Amino acid sequence: MSVALVTGSCGLVGSEAVRFYHARGFDVVGVDNDMRAYYFGEEASTGWVRESLDRDLERYTHVNADIRDEHAMNGVFERYGRNIALIIHTAAQPSHDWAAKEPLTDFSVNANGTLVILEGARKHSPEAPFIFTSTNKVYGDTPNRLPLVEQETRWDLPQSHPSYVGINEEMSVDQTTHSLFGASKVAADVLVQEYGKYFGMKTAVFRGGCLTGPNHSGAMLHGFLAYLARCAVTGRPYTVFGYKAKQVRDNIHSADLLAAFHAFFQAPRSAEVYNMGGGRASHCSMLEAIAACERITGRKMNWTYQEQNRIGDHIWYVSDLARFQSHYPAWRITRDVDQILTEIIEENRERWLHAK
Repeated sequence: MSVALVTGSCGLVGSEAVRFYHARGFDVVGVDNDMRAYYFGEEASTGWVRESLDRDLERYTHVNADIRDEHAMNGVFERYGRNIALIIHTAAQPSHDWAAKEPLTDFSVNANGTLVILEGARKHSPEAPFIFTSTNKVYGDTPNRLPLVEQETRWDLPQSHPSYVGINEEMSVDQTTHSLFGASKVAADVLVQEYGKYFGMKTAVFRGGCLTGPNHSGAMLHGFLAYLARCAVTGRPYTVFGYKAKQVRDNIHSADLLAAFHAFFQAPRSAEVYNMGGGRASHCSMLEAIAACERITGRKMNWTYQEQNRIGDHIWYVSDLARFQSHYPAWRITRDVDQILTEIIEENRERWLHAK
């Protein structure tokens, strides 16, 4: 049997990975202990996702364990060993705001937890490609030093600037304000690279922009587009922090991200790093995202503005996808922001209104 091991299997990317590889004939082992409910409250719980995976997928095995638990994780790797054909590590504390509340929890989950998974893979499944979901927050606030120009609804770069197409992997991660979350993800990011370089494992770090899709249990502190859509549907208030609500993010649908993962899995490389987001094909400012939500739902949003931005937050971030596309030229972005928002709203509207 071929096993795909997915940590954070009930999160946005994890659950997409579970379904993706189950549909391709893999036995899928998912590790998830619903820490998201601990981070962000019960309405952010991924329990509903686990129920759907257990119900829908015959060859899905759920492991309710903490990735920091060496005994539990070694048990998983010992059980499946070299039958593990692929490891997708998505489990994390994902919010830079929340990290400041419990820095020890944030670091132990993001850094130590990643080390536990890497060691399990090295000892028991060293040939399995190892895919890690990192973050653009590893660059800290260095992107804010770009010569941005204020426009009517957004900040942007001049088209003549080399980074107009997006930020590439050459940007430094040093001498910048990361946020504590960014620091813990830098540690994990470098560990994954080092296991590729030092031990020859097939590892890839995907430094994500805004990862999104209909399976995202969006919360106020994490899951920008999904939570914005929820507020648009339910009428709950939404707060924008700083930068005149003109800050820009690129957004990638989880299905497009999984297609990138699969391209790497089919032709893996060692110690690769890829910036991965929607790029210029799928990006927007906060003002533009709010306008899109209002257009799709046909109702005005209840939103307010606070002048103080979040520490280490980006004014403008768009991923340069050229490095990944040079390695895997058949891959491309298939959904833009309007398509993503429409899908999120259509698939979650009834559940959100019922929970309201």
